[in-house]
Amino acid sequence: MDENITQHFRPDEASFIDAITGWLQQVQDEYRPVLTHFLNPRQVYIATTLARHADIPVRFSGGHEHAEMQRALFYPEYYTPEAKDFELTLMQVDYPVKFATLHHSQILGTLLGSGIEREILGDILTDGEVWQVVTETSMVDYLTSQVDHIGRVKARLKLGDWTQLVQPLNEWESESATLSSLRLDSIVGTGFHLSRHRAKELIEGGHVRLNWADTLKPDYELDVADIVSVRGFGRIRLDEVVGRTKKEKIRVTLAVLKK
Repeated sequence: MDENITQHFRPDEASFIDAITGWLQQVQDEYRPVLTHFLNPRQVYIATTLARHADIPVRFSGGHEHAEMQRALFYPEYYTPEAKDFELTLMQVDYPVKFATLHHSQILGTLLGSGIEREILGDILTDGEVWQVVTETSMVDYLTSQVDHIGRVKARLKLGDWTQLVQPLNEWESESATLSSLRLDSIVGTGFHLSRHRAKELIEGGHVRLNWADTLKPDYELDVADIVSVRGFGRIRLDEVVGRTKKEKIRVTLAVLKK
């Protein structure tokens, strides 16, 4: 991949960039579509940039319009992608609704505890009562056979109906901010109106995840499409780095999803 492109990404993203480069080369060499596992928003951003640079078409789908986790389909010019090409299945959690309450972390923990990787799963959706999971079609039988409890609640996964897709309760709120840096603690503090010291404590205490991965680095520099999850507070997405002020402050657009 052209160094002029890769220099715009972080060193720790090199392995993912190599993977995308391999997928793009496969499309060129074999002249056929290549489907990935689920990508997080930052990975979608990188994949879009590299595909555009390589002049190879790409489409994304996570099963619904505002999906966070999406599969990428790289394809040659002759090909016309269809919804079925993304091999997505909607599953619904069957549990005693009147007698139990479930949480996102419980469901995700149960599914990962069954031995699969996060990249196999798409979004976990709820309207407060109904819980649904988007997954790769090839994993349906495995997940169905593995799950009989979520936490202490007796539950199972069954096939869902895309026409009954739930509308999530929460909505992202967009806000503009001016930051001294793009450090993780700065963005956590700004997004949830916390002091830098408190944000640093949360990060070093293991309460913060970046793009669904654990991080203990308050000084980690964020970039466009990164998503930060803060236990007990919600999530922040860095949507845009607008520019700098006359005093060299960084103007950004954040999306905040509060609990």
